[in-house]
Amino acid sequence: MTATPPPASATAPAPDVLKEVRHQSEYALELRGITKRFPLVLANDDISMQVKWGSVHALCGENGAGKSTLMKIVYGIQPPTSGQIVVDGEPVDFSDPADAIKRGIGMVFQHFMLVETLTVTENVILGAEPTKGGAIDYATSRRKVAELIKQFNFALDPDAIVGELPVGLQQKVEILKTLYRGARILILDEPTAVLTPSETDELFEFLVGQYAKSGNAVVFISHKLHEVLQISDRISVIRDGRMIGTIPAEGATTETLAQMMVGREVTLKVEKDAAKPGEVALDIQNVVVKGEHRNAVDGVSFQVRSGEIVGIAGVEGNGQSELVEAITGLSPYSGTITYLGKTARGVKEVEASGLSHVPEDRNERGLVLDMTTAENYILGEQDRAPFAGRFGFLNLDVIQKTAQELSEKYDVRPRSTSLRAGQYSGGNAQKLIVAREMRKGPKILVASQPTRGVDIGAIEFIHARIVEARDQGLAVLLISADLGEVMNLADRILVMYEGRVVGEVPASEATETGLGLLMTGSSEHGGASGGRSGEISTTLQKGERGRSGDQP
Repeated sequence: MTATPPPASATAPAPDVLKEVRHQSEYALELRGITKRFPLVLANDDISMQVKWGSVHALCGENGAGKSTLMKIVYGIQPPTSGQIVVDGEPVDFSDPADAIKRGIGMVFQHFMLVETLTVTENVILGAEPTKGGAIDYATSRRKVAELIKQFNFALDPDAIVGELPVGLQQKVEILKTLYRGARILILDEPTAVLTPSETDELFEFLVGQYAKSGNAVVFISHKLHEVLQISDRISVIRDGRMIGTIPAEGATTETLAQMMVGREVTLKVEKDAAKPGEVALDIQNVVVKGEHRNAVDGVSFQVRSGEIVGIAGVEGNGQSELVEAITGLSPYSGTITYLGKTARGVKEVEASGLSHVPEDRNERGLVLDMTTAENYILGEQDRAPFAGRFGFLNLDVIQKTAQELSEKYDVRPRSTSLRAGQYSGGNAQKLIVAREMRKGPKILVASQPTRGVDIGAIEFIHARIVEARDQGLAVLLISADLGEVMNLADRILVMYEGRVVGEVPASEATETGLGLLMTGSSEHGGASGGRSGEISTTLQKGERGRSGDQP
């Protein structure tokens, strides 16, 4: 067998990664006993894994299991403490990502590494610019990028400004960067986290129908188990830094994978009875929030009743964050918002009206990372009884007891009241926030991206608490970029596009396809902004239930 030709130099990248080649080994990538130690932490413990050429190999595990560390080692970002990496049968020793790129490895991170003010072409060639006479040969660069775009059938304009592209096309620019450098092994970290269903399908068609089919290899990292089963040939599961096992995707189930990831049986389907809506608790009428170039929220009106969960779906950046900030008193708006029939302005007034808020960014808005667990549990209430006395002195015994009880009730681990919030895993940090907000005894709960970056065990727990809140009579507004989460939890679903609510439907009648069309502003199916909700609801009810209706 002949070896895979090495990628060409930065000034003449190998563009044709869809041209089949013969390989020295059956395996594109082999990890042999990879161990990575940090001070006080064993991130990877003797991990071995084999990725075959011509396949999609999924890597699953909870947050903190060691997935990202392992792939950073493969990509040359971090050296292993011990162990060996083998690429196409040859042992390698990477000192930096440039070494990995030379051996045909490319990685697309969950958070894109693009310069938004540059064009598609400029982003693709950045760091590998063709030169002519000591200057960047932009004409050659543009031609090569245009050829790649045509070859891979990506709907991209090489001259488009990246910051003006929707997120699905930005991800294609990231993939194009790796292909421009001749990547034969492509690592994708949570690639569908911010994609619509149609964008996800397009990505999968490229990965399976073109890239892997041409003999290349894909390592697919995801917490969406239904997608893992849909796209993968083999699946490896890591738990607590150790390899639990590798199984064929054929015959595997989400339940099997979840149990391997967590080490116990996990309930994936949200169990809940039909909602029993009561009085209107949150009433939003014609709310407008100004944006930089246009209204971020443009005349939004809806109501949330006690005893129901109303979900807002949509691609991120369509006004959901700005709407939440208006509702929770964080930003100015025009229009009317009433809480249990009363108006309120500013965070303190809104909170006093009976609203609790689980923010989308737990580190920026939900926690003070340098404060202890106990201090974070009383944020916003540290100046009032029972946590403060007559002269403002803190009642430390009460605070400690409350913190201990909440950590126990909400399973926040470790059970330390003195641990700094920044030392918790994502799932435990999120449970801390949910515990604090529910302890306040709210009548309205606004939960924004409540399980973002949270492992499957914590997702199960947080979903149960949200349903429990509804059943206790709370009005719950759920905002999530995870369409499966919205379809699982919500009783009614609203879709936002370009700052407007473009559709509403009972969750039991919604389809992933119909919601996906609305999320992209499709007018063909009644989903353009301004469409009548009756027409939109009909569209959403057509066809089979979407594949993420009862799966994580």
